[in-house]
Amino acid sequence: MDVLANNDWRRRRTVPTVDAELDLVVEDADSGFCGAVVGFELGAVVLEDRHGRRRNFPLEPAAFLLDGEPVTLVRPVATVRPRREVTASGSIAVAGATARVARRSRIWVEGIHDAALVERIWGDDLRVEGVVVEPLDGIDELSAAVAAFHPGPVARLGVLVDHLVPNSKESRIVGNIRSPYVLITGHPYVDVWQAVKPAAVGIRAWPTVPPGQPWKEGVCAALGVAEPADLWRRILASVTSYKDVETPLINAMERLIDFVTEPDEEL
Repeated sequence: MDVLANNDWRRRRTVPTVDAELDLVVEDADSGFCGAVVGFELGAVVLEDRHGRRRNFPLEPAAFLLDGEPVTLVRPVATVRPRREVTASGSIAVAGATARVARRSRIWVEGIHDAALVERIWGDDLRVEGVVVEPLDGIDELSAAVAAFHPGPVARLGVLVDHLVPNSKESRIVGNIRSPYVLITGHPYVDVWQAVKPAAVGIRAWPTVPPGQPWKEGVCAALGVAEPADLWRRILASVTSYKDVETPLINAMERLIDFVTEPDEEL
């Protein structure tokens, strides 16, 4: 008499059901093949052993051993992770966020074009942080403007400057400002237009404008555009995220935002 004929433990006992998650190591109870779950094919689980060999096994009741104990493997139910929305600056968007009451701290930029470009990319982040961006009319009177602002621990000031390179007029102006509550950063481009990647605007490169000639007018002439305002609208419309502008501008703005939102400013 075959004593095992009526003693099939896989049918007699209740065994737990286990999700066949990727990398779960199990053993096929019949063949002894041991491997990690690497996928599924036609209703079968695919196991891969330590030698890289793969075999398919039907997902039958109590067909596998997990840590020496019988289990029934089932294919995991696919879950869809909610998409994480990001802002134009690449940061994680805060769902349902409303604009915070404005801080006393400010970020200054040289003009309205700079302000519009900053708003296009960092506007959502700045509203969440309660940071107001204000355009200046150039930086020739920056020292006087900073003094009138009275920067301090609860009123930090960040300034974004165009063409901030060694020995430039801009570098000489900002060199006279020394305050732990003022951070001046900038980019090397003659104008903020040039901080937009040429490919985003649909040109091969920004035209070279001879010294002494107004830069914007020179660019417009080289590109065959009659009015700077027309070209600016085209430039701004081409920018949808941080990917459309050059890295020096991104780095400069991120430093300014970090600076004016320092936690100790609320003390």
